Amino acid sequence: CRVQQWDSEEPVPRAELLAGVAGAHGLLCLLSDRIDREVLDAAGPGLKVISTLSVGFDHLALDEIKKRGIRVGYTPDVLTDATAELSVALLLSACRRLPEAAEQVRSGGWTTWKPLWMCGHGLSDSTVGIIGLGRIGQAVARRLKPFGVRKFLYTGSGPKPESAAEFGAEFVPLTRLAEESDFVVVTCALTPATQGMCNKDFFGRMKKTSVFVNTSRGAVVNQEDLYEALAQGQIAAAGLDVTTPEPLPTDHPLLSLKNCVILPHIGSATYATRSTMAVLAARNLLAGLRGEPMPHELAL
Repeated sequence: CRVQQWDSEEPVPRAELLAGVAGAHGLLCLLSDRIDREVLDAAGPGLKVISTLSVGFDHLALDEIKKRGIRVGYTPDVLTDATAELSVALLLSACRRLPEAAEQVRSGGWTTWKPLWMCGHGLSDSTVGIIGLGRIGQAVARRLKPFGVRKFLYTGSGPKPESAAEFGAEFVPLTRLAEESDFVVVTCALTPATQGMCNKDFFGRMKKTSVFVNTSRGAVVNQEDLYEALAQGQIAAAGLDVTTPEPLPTDHPLLSLKNCVILPHIGSATYATRSTMAVLAARNLLAGLRGEPMPHELAL
């Protein structure tokens, strides 16, 4: 293959992408690259395969891609464990107020031991609601179970009795999950059905002591509604690894809140995981160019 590479950690500028893709037979992209009709037109009819270095594919214009008969490879499974670990870390950081507590040490706010100072909420004997019991959702539940979680609830496009059996998880409507969960973890894909599903009504149903965590996609959450819920004490805390937009502007209202922990989309950011993702993305691309089955092909 003749390879043209954008050799930078920063996303390829739009103009460079449009120029670089012209005449290409294959495209290896990141989730920060919006692959829409304009890019597909710039590539021309020779484009046969797109390989994305991600498990998510909401940055791809799938209808247009399918219409043109282009195959798509992606990288599920390999980032499941890393993202689940990060989800648990974010949950614990938010519910036990770790960033806030660390800042008190640095700023001199730590004066002596006090009975209720820096108290948070624990997982033991809690109810955890998981939105999207897919690979990552199951991996999160598997890691949370040893903390002494009393009950798991989940919601999604339909019941998954085989997957849920391991945790004794109960399939419930979104409204009931919001009302009964002490912790809500969002691990679903971004689709028209899930966009903005965590909104004012959802947060209004949650307990005042509940903690909300999102490691899926930022657009699943209405961030203005989340800000209001956190600022008014409607829910206790939130942990986000994904936002809209990304990066989040440094003057965004959510960043002014002590009870909101925000990370820069590092769910899969372990050296081993990113290396495995890169190799898989390359193998998907090469298999697609050869007309062979991909290790992981998205069914369009």
